[in-house]
Amino acid sequence: MKYCEIFIFLLLMIMDASTNAQEVTCEGEQLINVDILIGHPGINSPYKPGHVLVFRCTDVNLKMYGQRAIECLSNGKWDHPYPRCEEVTCELKSTTFEIKNNTEGKTIFRPGESVEITCSKKSWLFFTQTTSRSFTCKDNGEWNYIPGCEEIRCEFPRDQHVYRPCDYFRGDMKLGAKQNYYCMSGYDKMAEEATCTEDGWTPKPLCAILRKCGPPPHVNDSDTKDMTKKEYRTGERVEYMCFSKYTLDEHPPFSKYLTCQQGQWSGNIKCLKPCTVTKEIMDKRGIELAYADQQKMFTPHNDHITFKCQRGKYTRSTDFRQQCNDGEMTLPQCV
Repeated sequence: MKYCEIFIFLLLMIMDASTNAQEVTCEGEQLINVDILIGHPGINSPYKPGHVLVFRCTDVNLKMYGQRAIECLSNGKWDHPYPRCEEVTCELKSTTFEIKNNTEGKTIFRPGESVEITCSKKSWLFFTQTTSRSFTCKDNGEWNYIPGCEEIRCEFPRDQHVYRPCDYFRGDMKLGAKQNYYCMSGYDKMAEEATCTEDGWTPKPLCAILRKCGPPPHVNDSDTKDMTKKEYRTGERVEYMCFSKYTLDEHPPFSKYLTCQQGQWSGNIKCLKPCTVTKEIMDKRGIELAYADQQKMFTPHNDHITFKCQRGKYTRSTDFRQQCNDGEMTLPQCV
């Protein structure tokens, strides 16, 4: 009798487990802007394992997000969540860099709408190396280009005859970064350092075949400060000095140097002439030097000489202090 009771108990457990296994189903969910295209007719929720539902949006202007087809699994769960359908739009997402646009803070755009984006300082648009352009929302809800900014960085210099660029151009490659470098055999550096700019590494090119300059040219009223050579390399410069009584003009574009640049001397040297006056000229104009203790007969550029009328002569002019301007001076006339 005891064995019979155990057998009946086990049989009931097996039947109960079988009944529970048959009751595993997947529950349906509320549909928003979504229709069931395949799998629904004549079958209501809950759905048995193996049942497949295929969905579509209720309007052609809506975009489906999620899986178009889902299946009920043996554990009573769907293999993917129910999809949803929403209006097709493109979102202007924020990035780690400031983005300015011409739409007063608008971030959601419909197909066909455009937005002008300008990156903040020291950054440019993804993959374009430009700082501003227009982006348009497409019918599939995607932008025609990726609207985002990244910090300006320079790439490894290629085809510029730089020696082992991957070794020397590493680490800081951001805008304004400076890198020391060397050139391949037969080429020379165009600068002591390479600088990262919006146009890439400068100078351009970084390395070039060196063209030397001959002796520095003759400049009127001046001479070189040191002995000259027969040849000069690019970047070397020569200092000039003016002859005695002459004044060197150092206001731009003039300076005291000429620089060798790829076989040509560049720069501007100008020596300003002094002014001189003789006793014969002063007697002819009826004037003489104003001060006995300042009997100077010449003055350099931008200096002055003061005159006065000779005894017994006069003039209505009161401008006796005359300034020298590159060898020119206006003298008063006394009668």
